[in-house]
Amino acid sequence: MFGRFRCNDNVFYGEVSGNTVTSQEGAVVEYKLSELEVLPPSNPSKIVCVGLNYHDHAVELGLSVPDEPILFIKPQSAVIGHHGKIIYPKVSERVDYEAELAIIIGKKCKSISYERAYDVIAGFTCFNDITARDLQNKDGQWTRSKSFDSFAPVGPFIVPAEDFEADNASISTRVNGEIRQDSNTSNLIFDVPYLIEFISGIMTLEVGDIIATGTPPGVGELNPGDLVEVEIEGIGILGNEVV
Repeated sequence: MFGRFRCNDNVFYGEVSGNTVTSQEGAVVEYKLSELEVLPPSNPSKIVCVGLNYHDHAVELGLSVPDEPILFIKPQSAVIGHHGKIIYPKVSERVDYEAELAIIIGKKCKSISYERAYDVIAGFTCFNDITARDLQNKDGQWTRSKSFDSFAPVGPFIVPAEDFEADNASISTRVNGEIRQDSNTSNLIFDVPYLIEFISGIMTLEVGDIIATGTPPGVGELNPGDLVEVEIEGIGILGNEVV
């Protein structure tokens, strides 16, 4: 797996092996992971999110399975990395976590077929679709509630597409160590190639763009002081504190 790191003023991509990070840019340099700041693993032009994309989540909400993916966009300014702080907005009284599998785009692309979808994927990582639920309900649409700074935690690292089984990985959320979500990507309504084909048919996807594939059941509330962790089998743990 690989990630994006900062050492002093130097920002670089590195290969992660245990507690060792090997720089992939310029001279080969090895670092201890503890010496580095872990940055968001990609710098997206946009984050394309999918709503209601787990069969068990649809059952939980008593909703019909959608005929097509429900899409919305988060801005790049919402992105934070592993250990970044989720800032609780003063204008909201209800902020929720939503664990998601994220696709990282590796090639600029448009109108990619289902069969060619994996050709444009750099890899996969964890994502947390933080949402001001009261504002979402008040507005009747999702832009404000999903777009606050720090509302798109992503990371910690990217697992290459060839090393990850996207259609059968456990996904869970813990808040202060207590399990709140527990499902599997086998419950996705629209799988990864379908989402690539559908979204790239609408918009050009740039290198580093993120597709967040939807959340399983068990979405719930966060409060200042909480530690929320998203864990996906084969990727790792994305941890963020709410402040």
